[in-house]
Amino acid sequence: MEQYGLNPEMFGHAKRPDATPNQNCWEFFNCKDIPTCPVPKETRLNGIHSGKNAGRACWVVAGTLCGGNKQGSHIDKEHGCLQCKFYNTVKEEEFEKPEGFRLSMSLVQILKSNK
Repeated sequence: MEQYGLNPEMFGHAKRPDATPNQNCWEFFNCKDIPTCPVPKETRLNGIHSGKNAGRACWVVAGTLCGGNKQGSHIDKEHGCLQCKFYNTVKEEEFEKPEGFRLSMSLVQILKSNK
């Protein structure tokens, strides 16, 4: 993880103790990069997993600023995202809902079809 400039504390399957349901990634991580990160601006994924813009689907957005470092494409960062506490929290929360967790491929299709 560190080779990609990611903070090891971001990873694992346990929820953050102070996490509240349906938080966006920038709230979950107390992010300071909101003005320069593409996630809060990505309107094509607004409402996915009850999030604001791509706030609960950040793993499919290219160029995110996870851990303060610019990440690559969805494919480039997939391994790290699958281990991320936030990703796993969203997945766990959404599986409990009737509409369920949206798989990454369906989210990438939304991004591709609405350019």
